[in-house]
Amino acid sequence: MAAGFLEKVCDALAKHKVQYSIVGGFAVALHGAVRGTTDVDAVIAHTADQFERCERAMRSIGLAPRLPVKAREVFEFRKEYVTNRNMVAWSFINPANPLEVVDIVITHDLRRMKSVTLRILGKKVEVLSIPDLIGMKRASGRDQDREDVKALEGLLRGDAE
Repeated sequence: MAAGFLEKVCDALAKHKVQYSIVGGFAVALHGAVRGTTDVDAVIAHTADQFERCERAMRSIGLAPRLPVKAREVFEFRKEYVTNRNMVAWSFINPANPLEVVDIVITHDLRRMKSVTLRILGKKVEVLSIPDLIGMKRASGRDQDREDVKALEGLLRGDAE
C-alpha cells in the first residue's frame, strides 16, 4: 500500500505543478537504505502559490488538512506556527483511510535545497539529495533520524546495507 500511496501523492503534486521533494523515511528508502514507513513527508517551495497548489493536490486525492487551516494561512503564519505552536509540518489525512497521511514540512524551503529525480515503478519522483536529507535529519534530533543519518552516511561512503 505504501508505495502505491507515494506514487499517488507524487502524481498529484506533479499534476498540480508543485515544486516538491520527498523527505523522511521514504526518501531514506528511495536512496537505498533499509527503512520502513507509511506516511509521506515532503518539502515544497515556500511561496503562497506553491502552498495553494499543494493544498489542491492533496484534496484532489481525497486528503484533507488535519487542522482547519487554509494554504494561505499556513504560508503567511508558518514562522509563528513553528516558533509558538511547535508545528513543523502541515498534515493531510484521508478521512476514509487514516493510514494515508502526508506531512508537508514547513521548517524547510525547497528553494534552498537540492532534489534528485529517481524512478520508482517507472515514474519520476523528486527526492531530496542525500546531503540535504542528512542536514534535515541532523537538525531534528530524533532517535530515528539519527539512525537514518548513519544509514545515509554509509550510502555516501559506499558501505553495504
